[in-house]
Amino acid sequence: MDLRWFLICDCSNPERFSTTEKVPKWSAKALRAYGFTRLEAMKMWDTDTRTCYLVTGILLDGTSLGAKFLLANGITISKLREEILKAIGRRELREVPIGFPPLDASTQRVLDWAADEKLKSGESGEITTAHILAGVWSEKESVGHKILATLGFKEEKAKELNALISIPCVED
Repeated sequence: MDLRWFLICDCSNPERFSTTEKVPKWSAKALRAYGFTRLEAMKMWDTDTRTCYLVTGILLDGTSLGAKFLLANGITISKLREEILKAIGRRELREVPIGFPPLDASTQRVLDWAADEKLKSGESGEITTAHILAGVWSEKESVGHKILATLGFKEEKAKELNALISIPCVED
């Protein structure tokens, strides 16, 4: 089954994509990171798919623009998982829902933000993991933003990331 369908369905307002020419395309690495995101939430026995799992999904891919940016700035999967456990802990097995945990509101806004930013740019190309990472940073009250800040991700790094996103020929 095509993950692109799930990402379109996960948008909080799918009506805005009523014509196929307006639907932004997701890069293969962004789709893979999204898949890792959902699996990581299940692995952590969480009741929601939170923004911190989006960052984990990006890092688990390892070869994308977003992953390379995080790794270049000293943010590794082991440090990230350690901070996630400190921030939200691990649930008991009896609390875990069956199937994929639903997206929480901030994760939903991050995916919408990534799609909207790509549409606003007016450029062709795909939504990348860097768009998702910038979306996590834009969601100030999210767990993902707070963990990134704890790990040393600052506003200057976010500006660097946004500059990377705005270069039209940069691919994931």
